[in-house]
Amino acid sequence: MAITMDFDDMLAKIKDRQWALADIDWDAPGAETISPELHAKLKPFMANLMWIENVGARGFAAMAKKAPTETLREIYRYFHAEEQRHANAELALMRRWGMLDGDEMPQPNVNVKLVIDFLDRYADDMSLSFLGTVIPMLEVALDGALVKFIMDEIEDPVCQDAFKKINNDESRHLAVDFAVMDLLGHSHVRKLAIDLVGGWMKPSLLIGVLSYVPLLNKMRDNIVEMGVDEQKLYSALKRYANVGERSEFARRLPMYQIVKMHGGWVIDRNHPYHLFADALVKITARVPKALLRRDPTWVKEVTYEPAA
Repeated sequence: MAITMDFDDMLAKIKDRQWALADIDWDAPGAETISPELHAKLKPFMANLMWIENVGARGFAAMAKKAPTETLREIYRYFHAEEQRHANAELALMRRWGMLDGDEMPQPNVNVKLVIDFLDRYADDMSLSFLGTVIPMLEVALDGALVKFIMDEIEDPVCQDAFKKINNDESRHLAVDFAVMDLLGHSHVRKLAIDLVGGWMKPSLLIGVLSYVPLLNKMRDNIVEMGVDEQKLYSALKRYANVGERSEFARRLPMYQIVKMHGGWVIDRNHPYHLFADALVKITARVPKALLRRDPTWVKEVTYEPAA
C-alpha cells in the first residue's frame, strides 16, 4: 500500500494554519500551577526540548535544498520556520515560569549540542533519502513522547494552548515525513543502493551516528527523571515502524530499514546495544565544553518575544 498525499493541498493547509506567539496571552493566569519540585525538573527538560526543535529546524532547512519539487521545497521552508516558532514558544514558557535570568539563553545537554553541531556542519551534504528517514524518527520521539508528556502533565492553560498548536504542527510534519518516505521508495533499486553506499562512505556519517545514538538514550533518561514511564518513548518509536510498514515503497528504503532496526534496539532494554549506547552517554557527558563549537549563528533567531 502506498501513502499518497496531495502536497499542493497540504501546502494550502499549512499556510492556512499558521500561528504566531502574539496569538497567545503569555501573561494569563496559570503559571502558579508549576510547583517548585516540578519547576526544578522542568527547566532542563524544557531547555533540551527547545533545542531539539532546533535540530528539526536545521534538518528541514537542509531538506528544503534537496526536495524534488518546488511545492515540497516550500513545505520544508514552512516546517523550518514552524520548528523555530516551537522553540520560541518553549522559550517564552520558560520565561513565563521564571526559569530564565533576563535574556539568558538556556543551554542544551551535550548530546543535543553534538547533534546540532553535526547537522550544522554536514546536513547540507546529506541526501534526501538519509535526512528523510532519520528526521521522522526524531519527530516521532518528539511528538509522541516529549510533547505528549507536556500536554498530559502540565496544567498551566497557557502551556496547553501553546502545545496544542505545536502538536498540530508536528502532526502535519509527520504526515509529510511518511508521505515523502513513500515517494523516495519509488526510486530504482540501483539508485537506492548508490545513495546508501555513498552516504555510509562519508566519514561524517560516523560522527552523526555517534551523536544520534546517545541522544535517543539521553532522551529516555530525561523522561525517566521527570517521572514518566519510558514506555511512552518506546510507544512513540514503535510508531515509526508501524506507519512505515504500511507503505511497500517506504519499506524499500535501506535507510528506513536501518533506522527501524535501530529503533527496535532502543525499545528492547535487554539488547546488548544498550551497553554501547549508555557508554556513549557517559563518555559524551565528559566532553569538555571547550571542545564544543559555539552556538551556530541561526540560534540568534530564537527569541521569547511574542512577535507576529
